[in-house]
Formats: sequence, C-alpha cells, structure tokens
Amino acid sequence: MTTTDPQVASADVEPLVRGRTWEEMTEGSAFRTARRTVTEADLIQFITWGGFNEPLFYDNSHAAAGGYTGRLIPGAMIYCIAEGLILQTNVLAGTGLAFMHMELSVKRPVYVGDTLHAIVATTESRPSSKPGRGVVTAHVSVRNQRDEEVLWFTPVRLIRGNDFEAATKS
Repeated sequence: MTTTDPQVASADVEPLVRGRTWEEMTEGSAFRTARRTVTEADLIQFITWGGFNEPLFYDNSHAAAGGYTGRLIPGAMIYCIAEGLILQTNVLAGTGLAFMHMELSVKRPVYVGDTLHAIVATTESRPSSKPGRGVVTAHVSVRNQRDEEVLWFTPVRLIRGNDFEAATKS
C-alpha cells in the first residue's frame, strides 16, 4: 500500500516485514545469517559499556602471555553479535514475545578482524500452555571466516502463533 496522505494511521499500514510464527519454525528448519567483521572499535565500545575490565581484553601482553595471538573478543560479545545477526534477519520481527532460557558454550577464541555468522536450526517447536503462543528451541552455531564453530547457544523463545490475540487494556 502506498499513500501520500499524511493522515493515515499506523494501524492502517501493514508492516513491511513479519517474523515467523512458532508454527512456521518447524523442527529441522535452518537458516544462515549475514556475516559481520568484528572491529577494534566494536571491542572497545563493548568492554567499556559492559564494564569488562579484564586485562585479557585490553592488554595485548597479558593476552599474549595466555597464548592468544590477537585482540581477544569476550564470549558475551560474540553471543551479542550473533543475536544481533539473528534479529537482523527479521525472523522474530513482531512475533517474538520472550527470551526464556539458553545454554551457551564458547568453543574457540575470536579476535578483532574475525568475521562471524550464525547458523540457526530449530530443534523443537511446540504450543505453549497459553493459546496463540508457542515455545521454540533452536541450536545456534556461531562460526568464523574459516567456518570453525567459535560458540554455540540454545535459545528457548516464546513466539506468537497464527491465532495470537493481542492483550486488551481494561
């Protein structure tokens, strides 16, 4: 729908993108995100913002003494980048309701200059106890430019269903 009428209410305009419902996230379905290179600026901003005042992340000689060969990226930052890449696919645009649980494992170091992407595979999709919603579990494999798994996590999310009804204010 296109219009030049500035009086059109946002409720009358369809969203350009709609995420998947839990019914559309079937067990075994998978997708790959875009890629993103981690920069020095990303690292500094994250460790400053998050208070990651661990010398491993800002002192090259300290990291080198531990056997690391570059500017090391915190596992929490790798996870955040992967979640951002997932959200940028719009898979949850307007359908995500809650992040409920996860397990996470860091497999190998990530350095400034590495390029990451994520592969998301649905491992379980079932209705929730409340109508119009489902619980979706996935396995997310975060991989570097050599296609090596650097981190994995298993998000459990509450997702809108085809028959979802928005809460009404009383």
